[in-house]
Amino acid sequence: MNQEKTFRVIFETCQEGIAVVDNDGTIVLANTACNNMFGYLQDELIGQSIERLIPAPIRKMHAKHRDSYAQNPVPRQMGAGRDLKALKKNGTEFPVEISLNRAVLKGKDHTVAFIIDITQRKKMEDALKRSEKQLISYATQLESRVEERTEELDQTIEALEKTNKDLEEQIYVRMKAENEANKALDRERELNELKSRFVSMASHEFRTPLSTILSSASLIDRYDAPGNEEKRKRHVHKIKSAISNLQQILDDFLSLSKLEEGKIDLKKTEVNVSEVIEEVIDELSSITPENQSIRLLIKGKESPLRSDEKIIKNILINLISNGIKYSEKDIDVVLTCTTTSFDIEVKDEGLGIPEEEHKHVFERFFRAKNAMNIQGTGLGLNIVKKYVDMLGGNIHFVSKLNKGTTFIVNLPKQENTKSLGANKKTLNEEDINYRRQ
Repeated sequence: MNQEKTFRVIFETCQEGIAVVDNDGTIVLANTACNNMFGYLQDELIGQSIERLIPAPIRKMHAKHRDSYAQNPVPRQMGAGRDLKALKKNGTEFPVEISLNRAVLKGKDHTVAFIIDITQRKKMEDALKRSEKQLISYATQLESRVEERTEELDQTIEALEKTNKDLEEQIYVRMKAENEANKALDRERELNELKSRFVSMASHEFRTPLSTILSSASLIDRYDAPGNEEKRKRHVHKIKSAISNLQQILDDFLSLSKLEEGKIDLKKTEVNVSEVIEEVIDELSSITPENQSIRLLIKGKESPLRSDEKIIKNILINLISNGIKYSEKDIDVVLTCTTTSFDIEVKDEGLGIPEEEHKHVFERFFRAKNAMNIQGTGLGLNIVKKYVDMLGGNIHFVSKLNKGTTFIVNLPKQENTKSLGANKKTLNEEDINYRRQ
């Protein structure tokens, strides 16, 4: 069998309709499937215009498309995304899919059209669309029924809520009363505990300085003879120290009471922090042991802080007094000035605080177990914490047992502060170094 016969057999047995068209749009070949598809006899389409197979309304448009394809003959599928219609001999239109290709026959370019009748597929698609519409309609009806049932359920729930409203109000009132009673009971327990701790602490803290004052006052009378001046001075110092301790205890109680009652108002002014520290160091010189120094170190360029000077002073008095009380070595006060805040560090090399007790340091009446024999109320640091909070700052500490403690107070600057005068120089470690004896 030669090539032409082989081609003819394949051409005729192909299930797709095949029409070969020249550049003028004339059909030169059509296989059996194509003739049967369009209702023509064998070879009846030969010599006919391809537009004869196109419905009349789009024939002119098809001719333009055909000419355009001849100018750019690349394989493609016609009508992508559109419904294509073809025209049978009897005038019946039917849906088709068409793909085009180019072929050279007897030295001339021709267009090969592969045509598939998709009538059955369209029927199935239409049936699916109808089923989809029915499903949508059913879903809409179902949704409507669900909404109706939901509305009925909401009405039932509303009726139940109205029925149970009085019961809920009763339960709420009872629960509220129980909560208030529990809170009152907790407050009473806390108050009783504080009273017990206060009585225990006060009886010890007041008795000790009073006994010291009485004993030293009695001994002073015995040292009235010449040559006993040093002994008298020593007992006078003990009396002053005891009185200072009593004053500190009373100040702590009064401060705590005012803080908890909200009777302390902030009175903000322009505060020179270094000057306040100097004043506190000077005031505490009377209770500083002879072998102990208080040194002030200032880092950075200082500017005024808009804050409450009295509260800052109370914070410093408490922290430096603790350093004096719990350490026999020198105390360093470091003021670090930045553009945004002041950091005040009070460092001592004293007893230190046991690590397991760090979490209780700022609690009321807390006394570390290694400081129970040293006079104190356990209120000072609690008050300091409240003062720092009032100023919008924060306080933390670093401490190691028998190595000492450093408290760091951070006070943020306000936006409306102004620079110190030109005559105020920047201070460093060599500028201020106090020694109190």
